[in-house]
Amino acid sequence: MTANADLLARRHAAVPRGVATHAPVFLDRAEGAELWDVEGNRYIDFASGIAVTNTGHRHPRVMAAAQAQAERFAHVAFQVTGYPGYVELAERLNALAPIRHAKSIFFTTGAEATENAVKIARAHTGRPAVITFTGAFHGRTQLTMAMTGKAAPYRPRGTPQVPGVFHAPFPIPHHGTSEEDALRALHHILKADVTPAEVAAIVIEPVQGEGGFYQAPVPFMAALRELCDAHGICLVADEVQSGFARTGRLFAIEHYGIEPDLIPVAKALGGGFPISGVIGRAEVMDAAEPGGLGGTYAGNPIACAAALAVLDVIAEEDLCARAERIGERMLGRLHGFRQSNRLRPIGDVRGLGAMVAFELVKARGGHEPDPEAAKAVAQAALREGLVILTCGYWGNTIRLLAPLTIPEALLDEGLDKLEAALAPG
Repeated sequence: MTANADLLARRHAAVPRGVATHAPVFLDRAEGAELWDVEGNRYIDFASGIAVTNTGHRHPRVMAAAQAQAERFAHVAFQVTGYPGYVELAERLNALAPIRHAKSIFFTTGAEATENAVKIARAHTGRPAVITFTGAFHGRTQLTMAMTGKAAPYRPRGTPQVPGVFHAPFPIPHHGTSEEDALRALHHILKADVTPAEVAAIVIEPVQGEGGFYQAPVPFMAALRELCDAHGICLVADEVQSGFARTGRLFAIEHYGIEPDLIPVAKALGGGFPISGVIGRAEVMDAAEPGGLGGTYAGNPIACAAALAVLDVIAEEDLCARAERIGERMLGRLHGFRQSNRLRPIGDVRGLGAMVAFELVKARGGHEPDPEAAKAVAQAALREGLVILTCGYWGNTIRLLAPLTIPEALLDEGLDKLEAALAPG
């Protein structure tokens, strides 16, 4: 039997330390919401490959669709010859997205999607600048690192500044930044640092992912839409982590009653297969010249087939409603944990659908972040047989991302393991 410790030693010898691995275990197989490592240990998955397996690991519909396409062809490059799956997926997303007269293009990673959304916005407006928000995570390319609103660890030593990228504070009232503060700072940027006539896009996650699952307030998003309309700026809703039923809607931006200009998507779209995309207003999407967008593996035919099956599963199994029920169950248990004197101090508890998180704090009833406690809880959970992830601007947030197909009994078992992990060691 191969041991986790042996593989970990080989990993350290062969793989650079810049790619971090949360859990020192190596998987042998996965099914639904469960994982088994090479030593046969079982885990309940509350991470979903960082919000990728919303439809669960190896959903039969997704796997069958991918296998059927693999038996026909695996790659031709859409820039060389088209194929039906790419067009059909674009048509499906155009009809589902909260954008009138939409078009879609596909890539491979979330960072590619976000960076291409900026490229499209620049082509449409003829402007260079981009405004994003503190705590945001948009990727690890040169541009998306600059757009990301947290320096360490995402910008390695020696990374040069990218001109034309500005950060406004994300509104988090219990950490001292109100909506009014955030809007005041945004207007200050537009006075002191860059004029509105130079800004191509304002890029925001409706619910921050790596930043801590903080939800943008509804009036704040409406104010951004008004600002963008007033100055001809593209509003980009980054749905890489929040999309595809995770928040109880197909897209998190649907909770806000506004229409973005562009929506970068990725992660859960492929159900485990690598695919990303940008959905946007046709007028904006058509701004780039032929040849200005694309990629060799962009919109891979197997991934397109899997994505079409993912959309079928979300609709047929009503995963948006399922996300609401999972979120309600999680939030109910978390509020109970927060009241318990025998568990670690918990601060803010929040969730939109099944995109749920809570903060570990220094003292009960306080807001001072305790990132070391968050790390300890994640490690304790792994020992209990539960995979969870930390996140957040302060590193003190635990995020819960169970597959939306998780059975009720397995969900409750996972929450029981989380409760055990929250007991001080």
